Amino acid sequence: MSKVRSILFMAVAFSLVLAACAPAATPTPEKVVEKVVETQIVEKVVETIITPTPGPVEGTILVDGSSTVAPITMAVAEEFQKQYPDVRVPVGISGTGGGFKKFCNGETDISNASRPIKESEVELCQKNGIEYIELPVAFDGLAVMVNPSNEFVSCLTVEELKKVWEPAAEGVITNWNQVRPDFPNLPLSLYGAGVDSGTYDYFTQAIVGKEGESRGDFLPSEDDNVLVQGIAGDPNALGFFGLAYYEENKDKLKLVAIDAGDGNCVPPTIETVVNGTYQPLSRPLFIYVNRQRVDQKDEISTFIAFYLQNAGELVLDVGYIPLTPEIYQLAQQRYDKRITGSIFAGLGSTVGVSLTDLLIKESQ
Repeated sequence: MSKVRSILFMAVAFSLVLAACAPAATPTPEKVVEKVVETQIVEKVVETIITPTPGPVEGTILVDGSSTVAPITMAVAEEFQKQYPDVRVPVGISGTGGGFKKFCNGETDISNASRPIKESEVELCQKNGIEYIELPVAFDGLAVMVNPSNEFVSCLTVEELKKVWEPAAEGVITNWNQVRPDFPNLPLSLYGAGVDSGTYDYFTQAIVGKEGESRGDFLPSEDDNVLVQGIAGDPNALGFFGLAYYEENKDKLKLVAIDAGDGNCVPPTIETVVNGTYQPLSRPLFIYVNRQRVDQKDEISTFIAFYLQNAGELVLDVGYIPLTPEIYQLAQQRYDKRITGSIFAGLGSTVGVSLTDLLIKESQ
């Protein structure tokens, strides 16, 4: 990895430490949501992760799930296969929900997820005797975008987004001037993550207030590249997906800042997601590992150790935000102890979480 990326990683890690040590802001009545991710220094000695030693490791690790997490896992797999050329790691993209269906039916070894597993998926895994180890791998911000030709939208409030996306808006909120009176009387075209996507689940939870609840008259896709093309080709478009896909397509899209209710318009960036000011559309990302396959396929443990040790730098390479080194180490400990289940208790999309607190509590 280049020296520049290493320096950037150190800078982000340092900013996480500063954010953790800074005094918390006093909540205000206008506050719409709590801070999604709190970062802090773990006040205990954590064992160093040991780098896997190259050796005769071979096999195939089947991965599917979130299109948001896929670029991270693909980047890890690419570097991993340079060191372990006899291990294949194909990464499919069927959305978080679609990935969990395959995973809980025993079709895959690892499932990428842009939200925690939810109750219906927990029940499917239990029905099929699938135990899983949940591991956080990165932070992400959901980006809200319009077409670059749109000159009147630069910031939207959470309430305006809710007005657009709630179920009652279907067939009713169809023009831009209905979103805000001083917007022009132009058609409103909506693009968003498909209903099998964890991005859809999280967006609806954070904006509408209930996971999976939204209007149905929008163009959905689990493939974020399809959404990029749609918004880029439609001057009346409004859409959302993961920040990394915006970073890859800046020349085709216009980013919209978000006002969470305090009058401040905040765009999603590495800095605003890290310091907790981009709300409520910041979230943790995960991989889920089939517990039984761990005992059957040695290459999985080698891959997971490589993943958690190298994720910090590779996450930055593909446009996401790394966790603190302490969280990666706690995740490795969770894997080493083969702790199964979810630290979110099957609640699915959760706004206002502290990964560090949850993992430390579990490890005590």
